[in-house]
Amino acid sequence: MEQLLQRLKENLTEDQVTTNKTVRELHGRDETYLAESLPDVVVYPKSTADVVHIIQVAQKFNTPVTPFGVGSSLEGHIIPYKNGITIDFSLMDKILEIKAEDLLVKVQPGVTREQLNKELKKHGLFFTVDPGANATLGGMAATNASGTTSVKYGVMRDQVRDMEVVLADGSIIHTGSLATKSSSGYHLNGLFVGSEGTLGCFTELTLQVYGIPEHTVAARAVFPNLSDAFQAVTSILHAGIPMARVEFVDEASIVQLNKFSDTDYPAVPTLFLEFHGNEEGLKADLDFAKEIMEDHGCQEFISESDTAARNHLWEARHNLAYAFAHDYPGKKMMLTDVAVPISELAGAAIYARKEVDKLGIPGGIAGHVGDGNFHSILMVDLNNEEEIQKAKAFNKNIVLYALERGGTCTGEHGVGVGKKPYQEQEHGASLEVIKQIKKSLDPNNILNPTKIVDID
Repeated sequence: MEQLLQRLKENLTEDQVTTNKTVRELHGRDETYLAESLPDVVVYPKSTADVVHIIQVAQKFNTPVTPFGVGSSLEGHIIPYKNGITIDFSLMDKILEIKAEDLLVKVQPGVTREQLNKELKKHGLFFTVDPGANATLGGMAATNASGTTSVKYGVMRDQVRDMEVVLADGSIIHTGSLATKSSSGYHLNGLFVGSEGTLGCFTELTLQVYGIPEHTVAARAVFPNLSDAFQAVTSILHAGIPMARVEFVDEASIVQLNKFSDTDYPAVPTLFLEFHGNEEGLKADLDFAKEIMEDHGCQEFISESDTAARNHLWEARHNLAYAFAHDYPGKKMMLTDVAVPISELAGAAIYARKEVDKLGIPGGIAGHVGDGNFHSILMVDLNNEEEIQKAKAFNKNIVLYALERGGTCTGEHGVGVGKKPYQEQEHGASLEVIKQIKKSLDPNNILNPTKIVDID
């Protein structure tokens, strides 16, 4: 370790390398129930050259390397179960270039979503991917994050035009170009986005951005039961109404929102929606959406065009996980994440709700129903082994339900260690291809080992 530290400090300043236990503890856990594990050293690069140096030293000493954004991951991606070096990208937080005419922006990986949108607003632009947490863009690319706006704009993989990546041998590559489309070669952007730091470390990202909509309207629709709410969403999608967001929150979750966010929403299944466009067009879309929802038993449909009211509505939705955590101090959150075909979504959510009710553990169901992705939130007492085992069994049952219906074990949180047990069932023979790619790019398995797959 002393030799490793000495080599790291040859090209880095003293304040960029630390073995302080408190700092290591902050980098040894994420926001979930998963067991913590501390890195031996935390390193703060300021440039691509710093990252190259760190990787080359790690390779020489055969030391594991774990990339770290802000620690908001939910499947243990940033927990260094093999210890070693954690690379914290918080000092690589520069917005390098805004190419407004091309609707592109180039950033370092430590730039956060809110930081980017604050700067883009000056140019009449915004970045669409909204996972709720103020995550770093490098971390969002690493897990292929999505969130509330994916129904209209797509997920993180859809926004990445090019990345600068430092590979396990210290070499630097670019994965794409500035062109809107390309038929040249393998799709490296698609390979590296979602790779969770197992294939390389991102040092620059070129991302697609969008013009701020002329007019935005949010809405809240309440229903007597889960089935009616999901059928309404399916009908709206089939009707071709362009929604920017459509989120579902069950009655138990509404109760928590009301406590935490100073709201008084009816405690029944609720849809949160948002529409982007011009004022006249949106009026017609809203009227049509309301008509469809009333056909499916909608009891109340309230729209908001005022900015403050819209922000309050979405702030409440985004704070759902914190609303549960705040009300159950001493417990840790298990947040499941699966996605199914739209036709299976109602059945999957109803199944999940019934399973939560059997557990005797506080929890709720919410999700991005426009793309078939939903979450179950459980508040688990980590000192109660029976609760832990119940929660793990519940998570497994939800995943198996999704896989049996053509879905995926994770729609947006990523694999990490939490969803690794289901990779073989989901991918079958393709898992061997994934392993071969990992072995080819990282033969010594130093890049975020134990995540996604295990290799020999």
